[in-house]
Parts: sequence; C-alpha cells; structure tokens
Amino acid sequence: MRDAVIVEAVRTPMGKGRPGGALHAEHPADLLALTLEKLVERSGIDPALVDDVIGGVVGQVGDQALNVTRTAVLAAGFPESVPATTVDRQCGSSQQAAHFAAQGVMSGAYDIAIACGVESMSRVPMGSAVLPGSDPFGPRLHARYPEGLVGQGISAELIAARWKMTREELDAFAHESHMRATAAWNGGEFDREVAWTGQRDETVRPTTTMEALAGLKPAYFTPAHAERFPEIGWNVTAGNASPVNDGAAALLIMSADAARRLGLRPRARLHSFAVAGADPLLMLTAIIPATGKVLARAGLTLGDIDLFEVNEAFSPVVLAWRHETGADLARVNVRGGAIALGHPLGASGARLMTTLLHAMEDRGARYGLQTMCEAGGLANATIIERL
Repeated sequence: MRDAVIVEAVRTPMGKGRPGGALHAEHPADLLALTLEKLVERSGIDPALVDDVIGGVVGQVGDQALNVTRTAVLAAGFPESVPATTVDRQCGSSQQAAHFAAQGVMSGAYDIAIACGVESMSRVPMGSAVLPGSDPFGPRLHARYPEGLVGQGISAELIAARWKMTREELDAFAHESHMRATAAWNGGEFDREVAWTGQRDETVRPTTTMEALAGLKPAYFTPAHAERFPEIGWNVTAGNASPVNDGAAALLIMSADAARRLGLRPRARLHSFAVAGADPLLMLTAIIPATGKVLARAGLTLGDIDLFEVNEAFSPVVLAWRHETGADLARVNVRGGAIALGHPLGASGARLMTTLLHAMEDRGARYGLQTMCEAGGLANATIIERL
C-alpha cells in the first residue's frame, strides 16, 4: 500500500452566506476555480498531471448543479483531459472527498488527485435541493421512525439536554471560538492557508461578549417541539451555532513517489480513515464512535493526538464529544472553529484539514485528528501525520 501525502492546501476566507456577503458575487464554480488555481500555482504542478478532482458540495442544485466540480476544473483553465466528480456526504462532503482521493492514491488508482469543496449558501440556500412538495425520505423511512425526524437545531438541543449542558457552557464555548479565531488572525496564523490577502473570515466577531451571547433568543423553539420534547432547555441560539457561509478549500494529494519525482515536499501523510453512523434523531453524535473507530484503525490512543479539529456545527456537538472522549479542549480547534470562522457545508471538511495541517506545522505536532458531524446521523474521521 502506497502512502498518500498532502503537498499543498489552501482555502478562501469564509464569507457571510447571504446577499451582500464578501463572496456572494462569485459564482460557486468560479469560487472553487479560483481556489484550484491557487493550489496549482502554489505547488507549481502542471494540472495536466492530475488524475482526478473530487469535490464536496451539499446543495447540488441551481448554481451548484451539473457536477460543479467539473465546471470549476474547466473554469480554472485545467486541461479538458482532467476529470472531476462531485460527492455529497452532507457536511462532511469534502472530508469524504479527501478520503476518496487518498484511498485512490493508496490503491494505485491515482498518482495525483485534488480533494476540494465549495458551498455558496448565499446563492444556494440550505435545503434548496428539497423541492416544494417533495419527500426525500420515503414511506419506508417514515415507517421506521414514525414519530418523525427533526432538523439539526433540534438535534443539538437534544444533545444539550442529554448531556445536561447549561446555556452558560454553550455560550462560553462559542465565545472562546471567536477569541481563538481573532487571536489567530491577529497573529498571522491564517496568512499561509488563506490565499487572498487583505480578506478575513467575515463571521469572526472579535468584540463579542458573554453578555451579548446571553441576550440571544433560542433559535429553534416552537410550541410543537416544546410539547414533543419537554426535556429540552432551549439553549441553542444563533450565537452558539455555526453561521451560514460561502467558501471553498482544496488539497493536493499524491503518492510519496510522485512527490519525490516532482521535487515536491510531502507535508503530511493521510494516516487513517473512518466513517460511522449513529441515531439519526440525535444526528450529530456519530463523531463519538467515528473517533474511536479511526483511533483503533490507526493503532493510536487519544493521548497520541496532538491537535484536533472537530467541526463546530453547534456548541453541544463538540462538548458532548469532549465529554465522551475525554479530549483536552486546549488542543481542540486551536485557531477557532466553525462558530467563528464559518461553516460553508461542502467546503468545511477541506477547510478543517487545511487549518489542521497549518496548525500542526506551526506547533510541531505529529498527529492530528479531524472529525465532522453530518446530517442523517453520519460522521467522518481522519488522522493525518505531519512529515
């Protein structure tokens, strides 16, 4: 089995996912194309050598329809001979793209691949793919869950209730995310990974306070949900949840032999992979078994991991994961997470891996673990080893 290594990683700044946001004017295919251009420019690689481009996108409709990754490859000026495909594992789509790219390299199917992702939530709002009057679940799933599934916000509330989290805990975690992201930007820690000078992640709030967060109303309360779930304390707000965003990210992955042949420096080895499923009602807890699964496959323990990236879809998700794994939050999302930086769905997996790689290099870490909760009760987990 061949080693799959990362030789370059880049991302856009994250824009607010609404009209008027910093990236709204960019068509998502162009946004991803610009990122692909930066990736090959930084590496110096001839794009004709790329065996495949695998992109993650959740809203595959409208401006993101018809295999937007292939559109982006052509828009980036890559040779027409370079193929591309678009995958959907919900929020983990581009992390799954990285798994597929690395597994292709390790198996010998590819020598060089790009894993990437994009989401323009200002142009393709979340849920756009569900057409009016359609039912994406079907009668058999409804029969299995006759009481009905719920949206992710209610799942986050159920997690907070099950693990007995207070509003203050959730807000404190969110506040820390903004403070870490602010410190990272002010300290120049994002300068290498963000290829657009003079632009920052638009949803970081440097001046937010615990008092301001405490003043926000519950985001998902309805009388019907309150009746169905009396255990919920209604503590999830816009302040302790991730915002909607526009953004893109990309990773250049190849065999170690190909890197040597091209004179490129392998920066990290894609060490181990796992995917897991869990209760689709709680939905966001599969990162817990996925973490155990990837550690077992790697032959490592939690104590071997120097840095973690755990997607901050909602504060309760990361805090429940920490409660069950015992991980040290000082090593988790050290440059802030999605609550501050943003969560452009299909781009987030590649964004987290880009941030994790650069943080590991700057801190001299050996192992990093990334995990991402996903709609439907799914999760990806990945371990990378800095070289």
